[in-house]
Amino acid sequence: MNHTPDPTASRFPTIRQVHARAVFGWVQAGWHDCRQSGFASLFYGTCFAAAGWLMQVVFEHASALFAGLATGFLLFGPFLSFGLYDLSRRIEIGEPPRLAPTLVAWRPNLANIGVFAALLAVVLLIWARASIIVFALFFAGGLPSFAEVVRTVLTFEQADFAIVYFAVGGFFACFVFAISVIALPMMLDRKTDAITAAIASLFACARNPGPMLLWAACIAVLAAIGFATLFLGLIVTMPLVGHASWHVYREVVADEEKTDLC
Repeated sequence: MNHTPDPTASRFPTIRQVHARAVFGWVQAGWHDCRQSGFASLFYGTCFAAAGWLMQVVFEHASALFAGLATGFLLFGPFLSFGLYDLSRRIEIGEPPRLAPTLVAWRPNLANIGVFAALLAVVLLIWARASIIVFALFFAGGLPSFAEVVRTVLTFEQADFAIVYFAVGGFFACFVFAISVIALPMMLDRKTDAITAAIASLFACARNPGPMLLWAACIAVLAAIGFATLFLGLIVTMPLVGHASWHVYREVVADEEKTDLC
């Protein structure tokens, strides 16, 4: 059989310019989807929390690696949230938000989603290595426990460590955010190729720097709540981020039949 590629898959989308107040609408819409999805959303949130708990057990005596992976696995969050995007898509088109179909939502665009997931995995591994190096530079006498690291940061005993660690981590987080903020929802909705989706995401950030910075700050606060509650809060905060991200995509990217810039 001859396979005819979808001509819209690599078509560059029209990016809308939005107001900063749109961020509050995204969060509100995400919360609505969380409530509509119920168990399905909580399932994905529990997966995030379970990943944190598992890493805490496995890397209990390797605080540098645990800190890097615990914060770094959120860099992989856009891919892990794929099922949440599909739940929001189903709610939007009037379908029941059932869990089972969302578990394989990546299949229709497997190759491109796999490429994007591989990129995120590479970034995660690089960040984990960078985290170990930063720890080694500031704790030459031996690596502290994770509790000691938290105490050191909160009490400003080593302010220079906190500044360097969060600066390096922030660089990786900004990079992942810029290439993925609308990329994976678009790959789900339009079967877009990975390169087009990543470039469109970068362009969306460039055209809407204020709203995107505010949205990134919201994600950081929600993630911090999750960490502050020993990952328990991720059960709610990560589904909220995932559902809201779908609405970011739907508002920032114009419908395919529309060609005008707003």
